Amino acid sequence: MNNKPLRVIISGGGTAGHIYPAVATADALRAELGAEGVEILFVGAEGKMEMERVPKAGYEIEGLPVAGLQRRLLSGANFALPLKVWRSVRRARRIVREFRPDVAVGFGGYASAPVLWAAQRMGVPTVIQEQNSYAGLTNRLLGRRARAICVAYEGMERFFPAPRIVLTGNPLRGAFGAEVSRPSAELRREAAAYFGFEEAAAAGQDKGRVKTKERKTLFVTGGSLGAGTMNRCVLGALDRLAERADEVQVIWQNGRYYDAQLAGALGERPGGLPRNVWRGAFVERMDLAYALADVVVARAGACTVSELELLGRAVIFVPSPNVAEDHQTKNARALADREAAVLVADGAAEREAMACALELLADDRRRELLAANILRLGRPEAAAEVARTVIRIANEYGKR
Repeated sequence: MNNKPLRVIISGGGTAGHIYPAVATADALRAELGAEGVEILFVGAEGKMEMERVPKAGYEIEGLPVAGLQRRLLSGANFALPLKVWRSVRRARRIVREFRPDVAVGFGGYASAPVLWAAQRMGVPTVIQEQNSYAGLTNRLLGRRARAICVAYEGMERFFPAPRIVLTGNPLRGAFGAEVSRPSAELRREAAAYFGFEEAAAAGQDKGRVKTKERKTLFVTGGSLGAGTMNRCVLGALDRLAERADEVQVIWQNGRYYDAQLAGALGERPGGLPRNVWRGAFVERMDLAYALADVVVARAGACTVSELELLGRAVIFVPSPNVAEDHQTKNARALADREAAVLVADGAAEREAMACALELLADDRRRELLAANILRLGRPEAAAEVARTVIRIANEYGKR
């Protein structure tokens, strides 16, 4: 029996959608093998968010000078790209040689390609975790030599060898439990107080307004940085929302990038922000936002989709058009085709998204159907399943 700790390189990052599944899998490996039973080294891209987030999660990380292709082809950064790739591959080979991993796992992002490419050519078995319903070019190429590909959607045989596909779902950071999926009245009261809706309800009771618990809650989020389309949707609907203060309350996460701009715009609006709308750059207590939400309007990134599958919330997806191979539209379409979500294209969102959300808030039967259908797609054990796949591949193909 081999008592040496399992040595694992985990690569990926650039966005939360790559970082959080990677950290969740690392946590699951420690839970499965014990802290002494596994040694984990993360590899990320210099200057990207993983270089800060991963150490905060308790893991060591090394950076590569890798970058992606800029949209402006004549950008000076693009001319430097070949040198950065060459340097990244060299450094990745050095990291693999010095760390001597039993297995390398890629979660996407700039750093994942050079690390897995180096590992595969140095005889280290590799595992890929593909978060989206449409696999990107890099993962499709790396998948040819990967020993296992963990996926979140069915039908991925279009992109990878069928015998090596493992349907696991997407690992999530501290996945929300049943207490959020099916919140108690006490938790909903806590959530209402957190977003300041109790005061709004009390102020309205003198005028015959209904209590907060009888209102429906709409949660609109464009992610931590924000999304211009989502913010314009809410801005354009503020008059309608104010008119429905008896019936609807809104949690609006506008993102850090847009916060100052929106503060200025709302300062010029007569009446400012309606009292039934909470606005913030970032929602620190996402558990409370989801606990209170009856309908969610969001982008269709892989982590957001997976969170909503676990929570079972009626959702309107407005996929970002600014992502590789339009994968968010494909993520949303995979659910909409199963009557598990509503899909509104980004170009139509300012006309349709909020009207659709208000209709859904008023339609209990449709809302409950969407919530039930998306809940069936959730995989709460995704992180543990990916971790067990990594362990199996290391034991079968690694030099342990």
